[in-house]
Amino acid sequence: MIPTLQQALERRGYTSLTPVQEAVSDPELAGADLLVSAQTGSGKTVGFGLAIAPTILNEDGQFERAASPLALVIAPTRELALQVKRELSWLYGDAGAVLASCVGGMDMRDERRALERGAHIVVATPGRLRDHITRGSIDLSGVAAVVLDEADEMLDLGFREDLEFILEETPEDRQTLLFSATVSKPIAALAQTYQNDAQRISTINKSEQHSDISYFSHVVAPHDIENAIINVLRFHEAPNAIVFANTRAAVNRLLTRLSNRGFQVVALSGELSQSERAGALQAMRDGRARICVATDVAARGIDLPNLDLVVHADLPSSHETLLHRSGRTGRAGRKGASALMVTPRSVRKAERLLRDAKLSAEWVDAPSADEVRGRDLERMLSDTVWTEEAPESQQETLVKLVESFSPEQLAAGYLRLWSAARSAPEELTDVAAMDTRKKKEDRAPFGPSVWFAIEGGRDAGADPRRLLPMLCKAGGIDKTAIGAIRIVGDKSYAEIAEDKVEGFMATLGGDMALDDGSALERLNEAPNLPERSKPPFRKGGGRGGFGGGKPGYKGERKGGGDYSSDRKPYRGRDRDDAADRPVKPRPAKPRPAGDKPGYDKPRGERSEKGKFDKPRGDKPRGDKPKFDKPRADKPRGDKPKFEKPKGPPPPKGKPNSKKNKARRADATNTSKRFTPPGRKG
Repeated sequence: MIPTLQQALERRGYTSLTPVQEAVSDPELAGADLLVSAQTGSGKTVGFGLAIAPTILNEDGQFERAASPLALVIAPTRELALQVKRELSWLYGDAGAVLASCVGGMDMRDERRALERGAHIVVATPGRLRDHITRGSIDLSGVAAVVLDEADEMLDLGFREDLEFILEETPEDRQTLLFSATVSKPIAALAQTYQNDAQRISTINKSEQHSDISYFSHVVAPHDIENAIINVLRFHEAPNAIVFANTRAAVNRLLTRLSNRGFQVVALSGELSQSERAGALQAMRDGRARICVATDVAARGIDLPNLDLVVHADLPSSHETLLHRSGRTGRAGRKGASALMVTPRSVRKAERLLRDAKLSAEWVDAPSADEVRGRDLERMLSDTVWTEEAPESQQETLVKLVESFSPEQLAAGYLRLWSAARSAPEELTDVAAMDTRKKKEDRAPFGPSVWFAIEGGRDAGADPRRLLPMLCKAGGIDKTAIGAIRIVGDKSYAEIAEDKVEGFMATLGGDMALDDGSALERLNEAPNLPERSKPPFRKGGGRGGFGGGKPGYKGERKGGGDYSSDRKPYRGRDRDDAADRPVKPRPAKPRPAGDKPGYDKPRGERSEKGKFDKPRGDKPRGDKPKFDKPRADKPRGDKPKFEKPKGPPPPKGKPNSKKNKARRADATNTSKRFTPPGRKG
């Protein structure tokens, strides 16, 4: 290994290299094009830094004076590009490297000045780098190595044209490295076009993928997702955690909810400026914030220290996104946890994502409030503050506390202070008791019953929605004891369960009447009611395909007969006698005499429409004299003809030539103007 890089790794605490770093730094692959697949958190940044070192460093492991870029690293997002720049800065620090970044959201003038001063390595995002190329701010003729980090994500974000444009501007004999979590058809096509005999390297062990990450799937009610997230955060109490959502609106909603509950939280989304996003990440690194709520694109490739928990508030769209999200934790040998919030209707989607990603998750209920409190008690009792000796400066305060309060009072005070510094857990709905996928089943038979006749029917305005609560209140029963309610012209009928009849009649008393005074009568047998059925379907005429045109219209139907003969009667709700009611034909509207209304009115009078009919004269149209325009006595041949003026032709050529300027000067002179013949000048 190059001595300057070896010193940087030892100073950073590296005792051994990761599998991907060992594979790409093999001396036999020096200067070769590589297509590398490695899972997140495997040290890819240091890996491609070691891979391109023999190409861009001299024999002494140093850089020459900075001029045009020697290496180009392209990343999909601003955060990942700036993170790569930080990693390469310490790796090539002893080699005297000068690095520059070209990312969106930053001042382009500052980037242009940095490029003019010279840089050995440029880390950029595709869109901003293409802007610099088109403006002539960067010279890529001396580039010896190009690295495409997270190439699959750049293609998913629509940067294919930008990448092809950038690669076309670099020399053909460059070293090209493609790092991608998966090698799909677009990645393979890109490698085949812009790489020369690329060596394939894969360090992903599908059977042991994300072995340092524990997966948990929590099935929660849809209205309890945010409450479950609060309990998961409180249960794990991770030094740093990230919560993923699919939309910016969901990020803002979770940010507000968690901040209101006392969590130290920041947000990462595409609507934030670069300075706001950088400030949020710095707050996570400094410990001023413990939770980051982010979208997939904003958090792509970020590396936060002590990130032990990933929460999926919304399920990802693909298993690749699930792996990238969860890969934010469990990095560099650390253990991590990934929790999926799953509603009952999205269980199958979660199972498919885990199966496609070749992951196994533990399906458990979300931590309840009691489980969170029990975990708090374990953490409180295992805290090192109980075993540490108090400093001398606090001895006087300790003696005063012991003398002033009993042990129970001291314990209660400490417990209240401990609880006040933490958010209270939430009570969750028992999902197992919810029948979220209850199917509509056929109604069971009502069973033995007794019918009652009620005074007043449709003619009196009776309605089942009004009778039901009146029967329940007057008879002291609930709605399950009442079966069918049927309403006809002058009476209403209600079906009461046989085992509830005695109590029903006892509560009614001897009056046997409802609150509105309607009398009830017990029947010995079920009433003879007309059978309820749907009206037959009729073709043609009317709305919705049912027959029955306007009454009085004698036009013939397509299938025979006229429209007025089968007019559809009105059928209201529970009005079974509507078919028996006679239909009164609507009388035809009399038509006025004459061909059309208003045509027989005398001329000269104002019509109904407000228009005035002007009376016509007795003179026929053919007798109207024609207007003969008098012709002049002067014959046409005596008209003077226009004579073409003599003189120089109109100006041609350039309007500002000397000849045309002279002609324009003559035009202003009245003595040289043209005078028609026969007129005085």
